[in-house]
Amino acid sequence: MPNTKKILTVQNLTEKFKQAKGVIFADYSGLKVSQINELRSKIKKSGGEFEVVKNALLRLAGENSKHEIQNSKLSGPTATLWLYSEDFSPLKAFEEFRKQTELPRIKFGFWGEEEISEEKIRELASLPGISQLRAQLLASLQSPPFRLANALSGNLKKLILVLKAKGGENNLKFKI
Repeated sequence: MPNTKKILTVQNLTEKFKQAKGVIFADYSGLKVSQINELRSKIKKSGGEFEVVKNALLRLAGENSKHEIQNSKLSGPTATLWLYSEDFSPLKAFEEFRKQTELPRIKFGFWGEEEISEEKIRELASLPGISQLRAQLLASLQSPPFRLANALSGNLKKLILVLKAKGGENNLKFKI
């Protein structure tokens, strides 16, 4: 018979499944508690959440939120990375930590209601973040007016250079 703490945990996890844009499951065995806390704080700073959850409770919460989780995929110790926005910063922080420590090992994940593999998760982690995309967009929007102004003033600059070369600098009272 389930106790009230487990019921509340499943309800909380079900709500997280519904709110999250993406969920990544990883095997955290081999990590020290201090490393888990370090990873947890890095992910929290970037807008995500990282927590260790019992597999049975994750399965129940997944069923309640239309995420079918197979028993074979959730075996052993499992940590969950919750991505609440479409910004991949938490996933990038997770992947950066993984590159340094080679842990935790990714099991699988969900993006929306679609199940994604470890390869797809790594591909998503390599995409540029929202702030980087905004900077690239701003640069591309500013580029055409700058090029146009440069092109329009180019002929005038050439004319001034020719006049200076023909008449000498003493005859011209304007500068480039």
